Parts: sequence; structure tokens; C-alpha cells
Amino acid sequence: MKFLMLAINLSLLLFCYVVTTHQTPWPFTLLLFSFLSVSPFFLNHWLVPGGFAWRYHHVYSPQLRGPVGWPLLGTLSLMGSHAHRKLANMTTSLGATRLMTFSLGTTRVIISSHPDTAREILSGSSFSDRPIKESARLLMFERAIGFAPSGKYWRHLRRIAANHMFSPRRISCLEALRQQVADEMLVEVRKGMEEKGWLELRGILQKGSLTHILESVFGSSVCLEREELGLMVKEGYELITMFNWEDYFPLRFLDFHGVKRKCHKLSGKVRSIVGQIVKERKKAGDQVINGGNDFLSALLTLPKEDQLSDSDMVAVLWEMIFRGTDTVAILLEWIMARMVLHQDIQAKVQQEIDACIGQRCRHVQDSDLPNLPYLQAAVKEVLRMHPPGPLLSWARLATHDVHVGKSFVPAGTTAMVNMWAITHDPSIWKDPWTFRPERFVEEDVSIMGSDLRLAPFGSGRRVCPGKALGLATVHLWLARFLHCFSWLPAAQHVDLSETLRLSLEMKTPLACQVVPRTAQRVS
Repeated sequence: MKFLMLAINLSLLLFCYVVTTHQTPWPFTLLLFSFLSVSPFFLNHWLVPGGFAWRYHHVYSPQLRGPVGWPLLGTLSLMGSHAHRKLANMTTSLGATRLMTFSLGTTRVIISSHPDTAREILSGSSFSDRPIKESARLLMFERAIGFAPSGKYWRHLRRIAANHMFSPRRISCLEALRQQVADEMLVEVRKGMEEKGWLELRGILQKGSLTHILESVFGSSVCLEREELGLMVKEGYELITMFNWEDYFPLRFLDFHGVKRKCHKLSGKVRSIVGQIVKERKKAGDQVINGGNDFLSALLTLPKEDQLSDSDMVAVLWEMIFRGTDTVAILLEWIMARMVLHQDIQAKVQQEIDACIGQRCRHVQDSDLPNLPYLQAAVKEVLRMHPPGPLLSWARLATHDVHVGKSFVPAGTTAMVNMWAITHDPSIWKDPWTFRPERFVEEDVSIMGSDLRLAPFGSGRRVCPGKALGLATVHLWLARFLHCFSWLPAAQHVDLSETLRLSLEMKTPLACQVVPRTAQRVS
């Protein structure tokens, strides 16, 4: 209200000055007066906590704080490659760590950088849906686990994922595949050193991660489609991370940058290729289906009451490929960067592995991992300092009017959790900017979603269903890498600059050198 009164007073003063001094032609005076007359009403809609999108709702939550932003655009300028850092700085400067409002175009948004408030958002049923992101809606067919609306079908998918696709038994059955891919990557590492004397690890990790997820999903029967599926995943990443005006403004009738057209084209290819793989597996007969440990076999052997249609299977399998391809590769690159940078910590992990394996020259196995607490602590510390989804990747949507704490949040509001801000908060973590795995040896902190001080895979109903498989893969591959080689920097400086795309990636690929620790350990 004080902004409105100030604008009105300024308008009247300027109008009186122009008229009494006769220094401006009357047509211009009328134009100026018209502009100034409209300005107070425009400012009244814009100059509210949270910005333009909150113009009709701030009166119900006067205690909510947030930036005003730009007219119509709001704070869209924040949503770039360092959005998590900018939002963390803004919540701190406004004293709105628990809950801050802001506008992204006409979209109302709240964000929490505090574990208690984050728990309210993530664990309750009030924020059980996803906001509509046009590219994700088209690429995931609105039928995959991560993007299906909350309801009976979505609960059905979650049950299938928990009991059949990501069950402990299924993860254990896939160990042989994880070992095989680890062998292949270690051979690539050795070849890279022999050819150039140094290597860029990212390409090796991406190739290994793609092989692992495709064979986890389809088995070893996708050799011909592997390259094409990899290109489709890459194209999908580009489309889903592309800025799209339709996500923030009611402009669905337009197609800026051709995002919608490209998504339709790619989703058609997905239906064709993945659908054909499903049909061929069905034709192969029960003996092939029942003998497989892959996700497709799991779906085809479901009890009759749980079975999915072919189109739903395509959506679920494609989501597994799309979301599982780069996640492990990105996290492992961050871990190896820290191992290269902190040679003392790398040596501690290697000593622990050697003590566990003993003098026997064998590979690290899944059964060894519970006996490697320091290795697991190092992984947790990387997840704390470099969470793959610093804003928990996909936001939530308020399905009805709700109170978060004492603040009223209207239905249709997008809710985010800044996990990066939480994991770098000095009131929560001692010396948050110091890389110190020992903190997780001193205190056993769960990273599976129950402790919101560190929940890199989310929490509550929309927690990542594949988190256990992802961690099993990361732990095993890291142990194999450090068991076989000592990792050294290829240059004087290890660049830890980051960029936020679909996940939080290293801006500059890690370049390193390796020295074999025991030659026989490398396949």
C-alpha cells in the first residue's frame, strides 16, 4: 500500500508541475498524465512480496517474503546455470530461509532452504503432483513414474518399481552386469593412458553408464539400437533443459524455439524403437522372458492384475533410460575429481579397500561394500557438496490450498527445495565448505530421504525410485577404480566449477592421469 500511495503522490506532483510551468506541450502532458495514472495500479500489482504472480495472494500471507522481480518476468533471470546459488543468497539476504516466494513469469513459486520446512513440502500429500513442464510432459508421455499425476495409476507404478524393478533381489541380480561394465571402463582407462598419457574421464563414464542402464532395462539384446538410443537420450536432455516460455506463461498455443515440435518428433522415435523392442521380447517366448534379470523381463512377468499396456511399458522403460543414463556418470566424475584433488583421502579409501580385500588378487564385490564405511562416507560428502539435483531436480505442485508452517500457500503453487543451500548451511553443517568425509564416520546420516539435512534423491512420495540401484553402482565402480589405479591430476589445477543443467555437472571435464596399483587387477 505504501508503494501505491507513493506512486499516486508522485503522479500528482509531476502533473501539477508540468501544467503550471507550461514547459511541455499539452498532447505530451495528456500522454504523460495517462501513463502516470495507470502506473500506480500497475505498481500495485507488481510491487508485492514475491512479485507479479503473487499479486492476488500476498494479502493472505503477509508474512511471506520474496523479491519483487521484474514486471511480468519476475525473477526468471535467476534460473540459469547457478540458480541454486543465487536463490540461496537471496533467501539469506531476505531472512527467508524457511520459506521464500518469487515469481517465474506468471508462475507462483515457493522455495525452502531449511530441513524442517522441506519435510513439510516433500513428505505431505499436499504437494504430491509435479508442475507441468511442457518438454517433460511430451517426452515422458505423462505415464512415467516421475511425471504421472498423483492417483491410482501412479501408486500402481510405484508399487511395481519397489517390488519388482528396484527390489534388493533385482539389484543383486544385476551385480554381474555392473562388474562387466566396470571391467570395460577400466580397459578404456588403461588405453587412454597408453595413447595420450592422460585421459578425460567423462566420456568413459558416460559410455559405461549408458551401457549399464540399457542392459539393465533391456538385457544384452539392444546392440543394434544402442547408439541410436544414446543419441535420443542426448537430444532429450537438450530439449528438457532448453528454456521454454510456455513453462512460465500461458502461451501453449505458441511454439517458441520449436521445442514442442522437436519433442513430438523425438517421442515418436521413442515409441517406435522402444515399442519394437517390447514386441520382439514378447515374440521370443516365455523361456527368454522368464530367464532375464532386466527391467523389461520384470514388467512382462508381472502378475496379471499388475500388468501394464505396451504404451505404458514404453513410457516407464524410456524414463528409466532417460533418468538413469547420466546420473551415475555425473556423480562419479565429481567423486573422482575430489579423489584427484584430495590425495590423502584417496589414500585412506584405498587402504580401507586393501584391508578388506586382503592379499587376494580379486575384484571388489557388492558383499565387500558394507565393510567399506570410509568409502561410503566419501560418497556422502560428495553428495553433500555437489548434490546432483541441487533444487531436487523436479519441483512439486500444491494440489490444494495449504499452510506451510503459518504461511498460506494457494493451490497451483510450485514448490522447490534448495538442497544445495541446506547442505552448505553453517548452522546445520560444521565447516560446510570443507571436504571432510570423516563427518559421516562420526555421525551416520541417512541419505535415502529420512534425514532432510541431506536428501539428494528427494524424500516422501516422489523420492527417486532408483536410488538404491544408483548407489550400489556408484559404490562398486568407485571401489573398482581406486582398487586398480592411483588417480593423479593431469594439470596443476582441478577445476571444480559447476553448471546446472538437468543435473549439477562439472563445467570443465575432469582430466587426470592414472598409475596402476597392481597390474593383475586390471582386466
